[in-house]
Amino acid sequence: MQLFIGGACAGKRAAVVRHFPTAAWYRLDPQAGLFDWQAALEPGGSLVVTGWLTWLEAALVREPDDDRLRHELAAALAVILEAERDLGLTMILVLVEIGRGIVPMGHRDRRLRDLAGWLAQDAASLAEQVWFVRHGLVQPLRQVNTRVIEIDAPRSDC
Repeated sequence: MQLFIGGACAGKRAAVVRHFPTAAWYRLDPQAGLFDWQAALEPGGSLVVTGWLTWLEAALVREPDDDRLRHELAAALAVILEAERDLGLTMILVLVEIGRGIVPMGHRDRRLRDLAGWLAQDAASLAEQVWFVRHGLVQPLRQVNTRVIEIDAPRSDC
């Protein structure tokens, strides 16, 4: 799994296209499940999955328990890794970084920031390569998969 992370309009799409020019793109539907991207899979190909933040925003409305949402996200990451392994795919995740700057005062906005941060941490811990994109500059952060996500570990406040 490959991970590109950066702020809004930071150049993530251009960076992904530079590294994976033939990849297919799939945007998560906020009203659908986390696994609908599987219909877009082509064995041996590359698939970029975007729309994680919008999906999370909708999920906050339907699920009040952050631990359950985090388990759901961890399960999605596990399925992504399994599909990559079983079908010889390259899966590419594009995440929006929203953890920098002022901490939101509203409970819902803090939940969104926390869950987006946990998703980014979990995805980064599982990814073979992680790139941080800012102002169109792409900085490689990691190039080895070293850990398995522990979804039963107690959640810590950021």
